[in-house]
Amino acid sequence: MYSLRGRLLLWVSGLLILFFGLTAFGLDLAFRHAGERAVQDVLDVRVIMLLAAAEPEGQGLSISSELPDPRFAQAGSGLYAELLNSSGAALWRSPSSAGLHIALEELPSPGSRMFRRVKASDGSAYLALTYGVEWEFDDGRIESFAVQVAENLDAYTAQVNRFRRQMGSWFLASLLLLLLSVAVLMGMVLRPLNRIEREIDAVEKGQAETLGSGYPRELEPVTRNMNALILSERQRLQRYRHALGDLAHSLKTPLAVVRSQLNRDGRTDTALLDRQVERMDEIIRYQLQRAAAAGSGTLGRKQLDAVQVARGVVEALDKVYSDKKPRHRLDLPASLPFHGERGDLMEILGNLLDNAYKYCDRQLVLKMEQIPAGEAGKPGLQIQVEDDGAGFPQGLEEMLLQRGVRADERNDGQGIGLAVVRELVLAYRGSLEVGRSTLGGGRVVVMLPGV
Repeated sequence: MYSLRGRLLLWVSGLLILFFGLTAFGLDLAFRHAGERAVQDVLDVRVIMLLAAAEPEGQGLSISSELPDPRFAQAGSGLYAELLNSSGAALWRSPSSAGLHIALEELPSPGSRMFRRVKASDGSAYLALTYGVEWEFDDGRIESFAVQVAENLDAYTAQVNRFRRQMGSWFLASLLLLLLSVAVLMGMVLRPLNRIEREIDAVEKGQAETLGSGYPRELEPVTRNMNALILSERQRLQRYRHALGDLAHSLKTPLAVVRSQLNRDGRTDTALLDRQVERMDEIIRYQLQRAAAAGSGTLGRKQLDAVQVARGVVEALDKVYSDKKPRHRLDLPASLPFHGERGDLMEILGNLLDNAYKYCDRQLVLKMEQIPAGEAGKPGLQIQVEDDGAGFPQGLEEMLLQRGVRADERNDGQGIGLAVVRELVLAYRGSLEVGRSTLGGGRVVVMLPGV
């Protein structure tokens, strides 16, 4: 499997080769067209010079002995010319054309030019220009003639090949230099990813607690979420361990009471057994909820509407406490985003509102509002529940703020609802505040930051 650097280098190499190939093809095509055009311009000038040297001779034309280019008089020079009549027969041929024949399919009309690549009888490639003219003799007679000039393309081909070699050498050197530069640049750009790899390996080996800081802006969300995931998993494992330890410790006393009652002959206190079994059930439920809390660092959660969840909890409790029928005031916005688990939010709202419904006299208030976004750029959530009941028992506020207090260490009749809320709030790195309401009863404020 290719590395990320290898894949990038492979793709960049392919793109550069394609770009240089297309560029070289375009330059080669332009150079060849320019070269052919230059040869055509030179042939055009030579045709005009030959026409200027043409003179009437008998019933036709002939070229004077003073040729415009000495190469016309040199055998094998690569420059050839001939004067043709209207039927295509040669009236005059340059001395350089000895032993050479260039076929002409048709004569151009007077005043028109015809360029073409041809192969002569010697097998060489030529670029030929044939120009049609009309000549008016002194006796008023007008006849059609054609002047044909051809030049050997060996020099042109050699020049094109030389240009191709030079261009290929320069392009190859440029390609290698660019690939080397891209490789160095990719090493610099991918250095933060290599650092992440090393730090993750150090975390796996227990040599580091979290990933470091100082990463580029594009990688900050990755490292932040990775650190949140690492912290969440450690907290989850710690909760599992603490929950199991606390569960074993908390069940010792009720089990001892049950065992002592079962060992008594005929004097079993059924009410006491019921209370102990109920207490064990509460302890087990509390510890399971505590261990299962998702917390703030779990990735992949969808945003949910906290107002919709709250209204669902209120509707359910209205049915449960239909006999009591307390008045409730809901101070809720139209919608409120929450980045967390639906079950956790329902557990928090359910326990807070259940206590308010249970211990209020006639009235309770639920207020929810959004708080500023945290480091992750996500808005937080504040929940406030008040009632007009007797308020919280003395000393409960201090107990809830003490981290690590177990559910079995509560006062009689207190219940485990607030203890469960405390554990869930701590799992979300939030805060829990307990006090007295303006209605005269209890007030609980929960802050869940947007992390």
